[in-house]
Amino acid sequence: MFDVAEDPPFWVRKTLAEMTADEWESLCDGCGKCCLNKLRCDDTEAVFFTDVTCRLLDSHTCRCRDYAARRKHVPDCVQLTPERVAEIDWLPESCAYRRLAEGRGLAWWHPLVSGDPDTVHAAGVSVRGRTVSETEVPDYDLLAHVVDWPDPNR
Repeated sequence: MFDVAEDPPFWVRKTLAEMTADEWESLCDGCGKCCLNKLRCDDTEAVFFTDVTCRLLDSHTCRCRDYAARRKHVPDCVQLTPERVAEIDWLPESCAYRRLAEGRGLAWWHPLVSGDPDTVHAAGVSVRGRTVSETEVPDYDLLAHVVDWPDPNR
């Protein structure tokens, strides 16, 4: 564990824009929530999460099966950058990028804090065990898969 007063970790010392590529990537807690299919209401612009995941998400690890080439397979996959964090209104409250951008710090279950990549799953924050792949759900049936558990604070 670290002593913030003596040796603050990079996510405390640096802004999102100051982080190296490796530091940036390590902020992903592996929850898989950003890989859920979302629906946006045309009238209100409200975002609704579904329990349907991108076809590339490994439902057990909650990580992309081909992260490096994901945009080749899923052209509309969103590339998260420090500049875009504030613009993306569907990032869950629990998202490390959003938390840091809002000055809230990382949660206790985040692997960088806990030292254990499984803490996010043990804490019930990830999508593990609660999803179905988009390869199994036709687009016209997405409305039937809307859920409130990914981000209950919305």
